[in-house]
Amino acid sequence: MKDFTGLLKAAAAARRHAYAPYSRFPVGAALQTAGGKIFTGCNIENVSFGLTVCAERVAVFTAVAAGQKELAALALVADTPEPPMPCGACRQVLHEFNPTIWIVCAGLNGKKRIFRLSELLPEAFTEF
Repeated sequence: MKDFTGLLKAAAAARRHAYAPYSRFPVGAALQTAGGKIFTGCNIENVSFGLTVCAERVAVFTAVAAGQKELAALALVADTPEPPMPCGACRQVLHEFNPTIWIVCAGLNGKKRIFRLSELLPEAFTEF
């Protein structure tokens, strides 16, 4: 298994940029491409809650907008007693680019869990 220390640090740094005035739950994500580039994201809330975007999707969309579609690992950081988990929408978006991407979830307390996306989304929606 890889060392995800740098990716976790990047996610923790991205968390500081979160815009979360309604939930007061800032989240940071860092996405590493197969080529080693890192793209970060943070959650961005909106008073119309359906328009809120999770940190994971911000990182994915930023990478794709930069022409990077080969995703290798994603780190997710929040201030929770147990490591935060990506929501279903984020899992499905990640699946689009790499069904077996590494997912590293960590709390600020240092607790972490590491998964392959296929463990978190065993029956993803695919082309029909």
